[in-house]
Amino acid sequence: IDGSLVDIPCQPIALWLWLRGPSRGELLHQERHWVDMLTPCFTRMQSIESFCYDNGRDLTGYEDGTENPEGEEAIAVASVTAPAADALVGSSYLAVQQWLHDFKTFDAMTDAEQDNTFGRHRISNEEFDEAPESAHVKRTEQEAPTPEAHVLRRSMPWSAGNRAGLVFTAFGHSLEAFEVLLTRMSGAHDGIIDGLFAFTKPVNGAYVWCPGMRNGQLDLRALGL
Repeated sequence: IDGSLVDIPCQPIALWLWLRGPSRGELLHQERHWVDMLTPCFTRMQSIESFCYDNGRDLTGYEDGTENPEGEEAIAVASVTAPAADALVGSSYLAVQQWLHDFKTFDAMTDAEQDNTFGRHRISNEEFDEAPESAHVKRTEQEAPTPEAHVLRRSMPWSAGNRAGLVFTAFGHSLEAFEVLLTRMSGAHDGIIDGLFAFTKPVNGAYVWCPGMRNGQLDLRALGL
């Protein structure tokens, strides 16, 4: 991000898979299957084990994805529609970032400081007007930019040993909305950095194109396949 006041790493990747299942054992076998099948062509660079926590909350206890669109609006926000090229219709663009939390720093904050960081009360999940301009909800207010910057978030906590945080995922019909939100979070827009950076930081990130479905199979016509 040009003008960013914080470090936001991003690296290209050739393939990204999101495996989902009801148990860690099932996911283990899914992972083995895909690694064995793809190893002749790809080298696995990273695996992140994520999970659900407290009905969709971040490990800090704050609810994630509160302003997510629903129903037909979610489809319109997250997927490419006409008049785009036919081979792209139904596909989606994804921004994915792995955030590493510093829980000692977060736990040292008072309840009020934590609420001000997010711009919401943790218990009620309600926004409050007196939150500082650095509050996360104000930095990522999707109706604030022109045009509005809506994304569909599907983030999940992750952990590995004594390291943990959030895998942020945002789907959109383009990458423009995410770029706008990240510009506001990073301070590149007006010099105000999102309060989240006080206790967490992105350690990697990437942009991914997610193909749609056609006749029950992945639609890879945009790749010439």
